[in-house]
Amino acid sequence: MTDLDDLLGRLTLEEKVSLLTGQDFWSLPAVPHIGLRSLVMSDGPVGVRGTGYTPEDPSVALPSPTALAATWDTAVAERAGRLLGQEARRKGVHVLLGPTVNMHRTPLNGRHFECYSEDPLLTGEIAAGFVAGVQAHSVGTTVKHLVGNDFETDRMTVDVQIPERALREIYLAPFERVAAAGGWGVMSAYNGVNGTPMAANGRLQDEILKREWGFDGVVVSDWRAARDTVAAALGGLDIAMPAMDNPWGPALVEAVRSGAVPEEVIDDKVRRVLRLAARTGALDGHTRPAPPPEEDGDAVAHEVAVRSFVLARNERAALPLRAADLTRVAVIGALATDARVLGGGSAQVTPRHVISPLDGLRAALPGVDVAHAVGADPRPFLPPAQGPDWAPFTFSAEGHDFGVETATIRWLGDPPGGLPVAAITTLELRTEITPAAGGEHVLAVSGFGAFQLVVGGETRYEGSLHPPGTGRADLLLHPREQRFTVKLEAGVPVPVLLRQTFEPGMAHSVSTTLGHRAPGPDDDGLIAEAVDLAARSDVAVVVVGTTEQVESEGFDRVSLALPGRQDELVSRVAAANPRTIVVVNAGSPVLLPWSEEAAAVLLTWFPGQEAGAALADVLLGVAEPGGRLPTTWPRREEDCPVLEVRPSDGTLAYGEDIRIGYRGWSARPLFAFGSGQGYTTWAYGEIALEVTGARVTLTNTGDRPGREVVQLYLSANQPGPVDRPERWLAGFATASAAPGETVTVRIPLPERAFQVWDGGWRTVPGDYTVTAAHALDDPRLTAGITVD
Repeated sequence: MTDLDDLLGRLTLEEKVSLLTGQDFWSLPAVPHIGLRSLVMSDGPVGVRGTGYTPEDPSVALPSPTALAATWDTAVAERAGRLLGQEARRKGVHVLLGPTVNMHRTPLNGRHFECYSEDPLLTGEIAAGFVAGVQAHSVGTTVKHLVGNDFETDRMTVDVQIPERALREIYLAPFERVAAAGGWGVMSAYNGVNGTPMAANGRLQDEILKREWGFDGVVVSDWRAARDTVAAALGGLDIAMPAMDNPWGPALVEAVRSGAVPEEVIDDKVRRVLRLAARTGALDGHTRPAPPPEEDGDAVAHEVAVRSFVLARNERAALPLRAADLTRVAVIGALATDARVLGGGSAQVTPRHVISPLDGLRAALPGVDVAHAVGADPRPFLPPAQGPDWAPFTFSAEGHDFGVETATIRWLGDPPGGLPVAAITTLELRTEITPAAGGEHVLAVSGFGAFQLVVGGETRYEGSLHPPGTGRADLLLHPREQRFTVKLEAGVPVPVLLRQTFEPGMAHSVSTTLGHRAPGPDDDGLIAEAVDLAARSDVAVVVVGTTEQVESEGFDRVSLALPGRQDELVSRVAAANPRTIVVVNAGSPVLLPWSEEAAAVLLTWFPGQEAGAALADVLLGVAEPGGRLPTTWPRREEDCPVLEVRPSDGTLAYGEDIRIGYRGWSARPLFAFGSGQGYTTWAYGEIALEVTGARVTLTNTGDRPGREVVQLYLSANQPGPVDRPERWLAGFATASAAPGETVTVRIPLPERAFQVWDGGWRTVPGDYTVTAAHALDDPRLTAGITVD
């Protein structure tokens, strides 16, 4: 093994600083004379994108992190992590930028789907399992975003005011859990906390993370979050990313030489980078151990989806469906064919395939008429041009041709074919439309940048979708759309060219889509078609959900209502067919005013590439919906304990203190934390307290195999010296059993469950009730315990 201090002593100051400063968008430089290769990073909450545009090397797309948390299963989380570690190694990535453990403080957070839960214990345990799986492949993780990035509005500059107790018990707790589990990296947030920007927050990054918790990994900035040379260097940050607008490099060298930054501070940072390189096999003399057995990406994506689906309502055992009883199934909704399988922003990847709900049900019901109607289309942007009307797409950049299968081109970082960013000022997407139906077709250009759209040799648009001076972050996270009506004749081919131009050096971020809508009914006509189809079918499956313009990184939601006329659609379909199953395709809570009108409500999150296949298995009873809610779903928006995401004078105060999620609810929610039904029933038999925790015995009293999540809650029997919620999650475990089988699970009760932060962790003595529950609002067994 190579001694890291020996390597450190062989580096010049300039070389040391170079290892702390991004050399491009995704990597740190190599230093060949000490045997150090370039460390490569990649976004990766649900899949490993890699460093640029590589359509020939697609990524597995797992369900969203909310879905992973809905499994309540650390073993499933670890398997998901192993898959992404495997993907990272295949793509030459050393460090995965995830998982995200910011809290579900409010459902209005636009990035809610990329986080796990409203409970810090559940968040920390799922994250620790995921991190263990990734790092089993000698691929690093960076748990993010430390700390207080629990909303998106003004996230680059806002100062978050968090009370010390809430900071420790809620917001830092998942980071502490991952640090204790041996995580190799942490990503620092854009925002400030209690007056200090996180990239320069020495109290949180150095005193607490590194010194108090003993964290020996690296702290990397969020991209362009480091803005001050000396403050960031002295504030515990180790790596500033990316190369653009980086405050380190020569400026940090000069700060060391001037005495503003001690060189031993730099040495500690470099030692951490070298340790990361050794752990990930990027340093000579430090080989990666043999990887775990290979995972099948499709199988893992399918398992996580099935395990995550939450059956929130199932009146008169509407589910599972029996294929033998079905002649015609109505599948309704725009999202039934254009499945929303992942969230916008850093979570986006391009999978090899996506199975839509319609395709999944048609494949699973070969002898049944599975018919589709749009019903109501919530998408504010037209979907990408696709289908038999369109010829294959040809994409070229500066004269270099690349194959593409869709009318969307996106990358963040390296351009295709190894072309340098500075060399790309123009790209073109060429195709041809031969419409089956004549009439008024609508074409659209969406994305960011300057575009030219040429249809049949006629220029239909030329200009920029954004006003001059729009910042890079706004360009990337807030694409715009322009639409154009084009009259086309049936069967007559028409060439289409979409050209995009860039300022030199700006092609590191590209988002371009050619959209299309064929002639068809108006909005009223679409709903009428769906209602008619539902009335003529044995069962109606309505797929509703959010869109990328509603739920994405970069902005917060303004409402929890489903976009468009989807609520009206569900009510009218349910009135036409009493066997209406509603599938909710959203990454976070939405309002469901029609919930009691539907026979069944299935929450599927953003379900990943196997969406439709997993959905078909659950609807038809091939698999049980295994999910339980990791966050509370409201009946009314105003019932949510926290809705404030708008800073005032540059700050946002977490005035609710520890009372987020179920800790803060006073009204009865629509679906409580931890709730979810399966296809069998469970009888809880006995709870016994042991020295290390609780032992719970339960029996599967149904007629098919099943899976239960046993949740353990604590409550204080008398008021204590500090305010406490009515009850709080103290542990959980999963149980599987055959019909009639009795099983026992053991759930630890750690000392921390009885502690509060009061200038330090302090155990609160007294009498407590331990409740074994199916959900927060469904207690099954209780036992008492006294803590001295």
